[in-house]
Amino acid sequence: MTKNTSGRGQRDLRVRVKSARGRKLSSTRWLERQLNDPYVKRAQAEGYRGRAAFKILELDDKYRFLVPGARVVDLGCAPGGWSQVAVKRVNALGDKPGKAVGRVLGVDLQEVEPIPGAELHVLDFMAEGADDKVKDWLGGEADVVMSDMAAASSGHKQTDHLRIIALCEAAAELAFDVLAEGGTFVAKVLAGGAEGSMQQLLKQRFSKVANVKPPASRADSSEKFVVATGFHG
Repeated sequence: MTKNTSGRGQRDLRVRVKSARGRKLSSTRWLERQLNDPYVKRAQAEGYRGRAAFKILELDDKYRFLVPGARVVDLGCAPGGWSQVAVKRVNALGDKPGKAVGRVLGVDLQEVEPIPGAELHVLDFMAEGADDKVKDWLGGEADVVMSDMAAASSGHKQTDHLRIIALCEAAAELAFDVLAEGGTFVAKVLAGGAEGSMQQLLKQRFSKVANVKPPASRADSSEKFVVATGFHG
């Protein structure tokens, strides 16, 4: 057997991106991070539309809300990774013999490329009557309302925090209207988790409320997710 006598050890397999004319340094760093992100590579290998799919996978592994037969509403579902996960776990395609068949309803302001097993609609969930449309499409109440939405970044940390909290609050209000008793609400928040007032409201409406940072969330990201289970109805 020939030994490696170069003294250099293992080769550095990290992909490095050369700066291109007209590309900002921040863009180069983002591209390099994407190319070296194991979750990005896993998403490509497993057919998910983005690394965010692993966030909901990890949250569900811990809290077990995407069960066969569950009726799920995915708010702001583009590009569709969360809906892809939900379809598999709730058996929306009915391809798991002996398991209950669930439903996955995705809504977004824009059209989303079709996802086998999911029903996708263009809808502003904050518009008047949106809750009635959701229940009509589902044919009843939901077991899970989930949201990975984030407002476009303004570059101002406090403003961005307020925007995402406002989105989360709006998603929670719709969840209160469409969830069945015992249901689950999952949504992206920032920094320390849900704001005090929202945390208090969720604790009044749900049996348990947790603020979680799943492993798939990047270490340098301030995002967390609120997982509220056991809706009181």
